[in-house]
Amino acid sequence: MAPWIDDPRNAVSWSRESKLNGALVLLAVMAAWELASRAETLNPLFFPPTSTILKTFLDLLSSGEIPAQIVNSMRRAAAGYALAAIVFIPLGILMGLFDGLRRGLEIVIETARPIPPPVVVPVAMLFFGLGDGMKIFVIFFSSAWPILLNTIDGVRNLDRVLVHTARTFGLSQGRTIVNVILPAASPQIMTGLRVSLAITLILVVISEMVGSSDGIGYFILDAQRRLKVDRMYAGMLSLALLGYLLNQLFVVFTNIFLSWHRGMRRTE
Repeated sequence: MAPWIDDPRNAVSWSRESKLNGALVLLAVMAAWELASRAETLNPLFFPPTSTILKTFLDLLSSGEIPAQIVNSMRRAAAGYALAAIVFIPLGILMGLFDGLRRGLEIVIETARPIPPPVVVPVAMLFFGLGDGMKIFVIFFSSAWPILLNTIDGVRNLDRVLVHTARTFGLSQGRTIVNVILPAASPQIMTGLRVSLAITLILVVISEMVGSSDGIGYFILDAQRRLKVDRMYAGMLSLALLGYLLNQLFVVFTNIFLSWHRGMRRTE
């Protein structure tokens, strides 16, 4: 990162300018789409005007149809994501602390990790059917690796002086993990959680497209099959806004949760 961005005032100014430029580019793309569709340069059947898409989106939003589908999707996403965090953060801490455990599980992890998440869907359908269990398992499996690997790296790269100091003061291993290791590794753990958040959103949509009767993924696919293209794009728009909102909420939460870490870096 450029040194001038380390200054909080410059960082805020840079961030605002970047968002403004991004918004202007988005508006320009939407205006070009609108004009091309109206002039039939783009086929209006497949590319309806952006004003039509926005009107459909607002109608679906006010009728509660899209919010209901998003609630169904988020319920599954939250279950799979939380389960992955509950299982793999503790496992990552233990693997970072104990080399024997890490070496023992390394082959299993390196074999399972490259499996593309969509490939897991048929296997999950075989064992869990088409219910929520299948979708939650797919999200759980796919969200696991960024959380696990970042937690392992965070623990392995922390300053060992901290651990030795905790031992010198007579802290038990459990208290050392909770009071020293977990806070020190938390920046990298949060990075893993943020990467997994995007994966969670992708996988909940894919799993709902494959086997579901509700959820935003099913809504988009159903609209495409019925050739209700404006509803399809409205569903995609809601997904884009949802992803942006979740990411911004995560950034705000991270800034609050890791405010001590940023303060410590500024003093270095």
